[in-house]
Amino acid sequence: MEQRKLTYGLDEWPPLAQTLIYGLQWLAITIATVIIIGKVVAGLHFTDVGRQLVYMQKLFFVMGASLFFQVLWGHRLPLITGPATVLLVAILAGSGRDINAIYSCIAAGGAFQLLLNATGLFSRISRYFTSRVVATILMLIALTITPTILNLILRGASAQIGLINLAFAFLFFMVMIVADRLLPGIWKSTMIVWAIIAGSICYVLLVPTEVCSDRGSFGYVSTFFTDFTTTFIWDPGLLISFLICFVALSINDLGSIQAVGHLINPPDMKRRVTAGISFSGLSNMLAGFFGVIGPVNFSMSVGIIASNGNASRFTLIPTSLGMLTLAFLPGVVAFAWNVPSVVVGTILLYIMCSQLAAGMMVAFGTEGFSFEDGLIIGIPIMVSILVSFLPVSIKAAFPPLLTPLIGNGFAMGVLVVMFLEHIVYPRNNAGPIPQPSDVAPLSAEDTSQKSA
Repeated sequence: MEQRKLTYGLDEWPPLAQTLIYGLQWLAITIATVIIIGKVVAGLHFTDVGRQLVYMQKLFFVMGASLFFQVLWGHRLPLITGPATVLLVAILAGSGRDINAIYSCIAAGGAFQLLLNATGLFSRISRYFTSRVVATILMLIALTITPTILNLILRGASAQIGLINLAFAFLFFMVMIVADRLLPGIWKSTMIVWAIIAGSICYVLLVPTEVCSDRGSFGYVSTFFTDFTTTFIWDPGLLISFLICFVALSINDLGSIQAVGHLINPPDMKRRVTAGISFSGLSNMLAGFFGVIGPVNFSMSVGIIASNGNASRFTLIPTSLGMLTLAFLPGVVAFAWNVPSVVVGTILLYIMCSQLAAGMMVAFGTEGFSFEDGLIIGIPIMVSILVSFLPVSIKAAFPPLLTPLIGNGFAMGVLVVMFLEHIVYPRNNAGPIPQPSDVAPLSAEDTSQKSA
């Protein structure tokens, strides 16, 4: 993405109207990330819709508070704060454990993150996270969440509805990929917001019974002071799992802060990194007490700043206040809750493919290997894994003529990579693999040089 000249600098206050417009833009993107991850986690913990909505209210509050303090006293950068996907991995691994044990570990993990940063141990540990280690972590997160994505797409559906969901998810996913390729500037940066809206409308028109259940009356304003982690349960195995994830979360924080720093070149970056990671630890301690998944700084902020030219951190103040306000509006949260799970699963699949591509970029470097290259390789891998793990009942519902094809993870992966390589991301310089006859034999001089 080509960088444009910044309209507003880091510590500039835009006019009130502009501040509110930019704040609403940030708010829409932040709400989208909270809905996607929050709906997954709340569904894992509770079957009662009322408790799920309370969970979402608390999540909005924690994310809003974290963003507010980060912008004013933490890293003091225009960085979105949202639920940490890496902690979702640990929560999934701890499914079946006492919920108090899970959030005791998140609170302890936040304290651990704060301690590492305050004592300077984090800088020593981070040297062991080489590019190959970080790349592997990013890719492992994407692959580990694959079963959850499949469950969201097929959740509680009969074989017939499951087949409809699968077809819808595949087409919706492909539309998102093409849109990512074609949309310009801010439209591309905010695509997740439009995907939630458009995907939900299309699915409701296709399968209206899936989202018409009665949510009841939740009132206009209500508090969420319940289900706090007041009973701390220490599960050593679970705690170790979370601490490993928190080290990865700190690396993620570091990368996000540095990415925005490279874009806008603010002063005193060392202090911003230290404060940003410390406040992230404090925010995760707060999340553990509230009983919700903890926050992390999102690097997608870079694309948004580059698109609209706004680097003012103060435009995120209305965003944080909007998040805090939504926490007390259960009716609005209930409306957002109506996003179908198949839409949530498909968008999560898109996000994980992007993460897989980012991991490959870290592994292979940016010289000669672009983000699009990572998508061309990563998307077929994710599609292949999803197809390979489809339930037998869903595969049995496929048309007999197509079952050997669309039920074959390898074949679908090949078709998708061909589609991406030659239709979505065509490149004139992507030639065929050199054949043996095209490769000149090594001369004696070449051989001796190679041996040397």
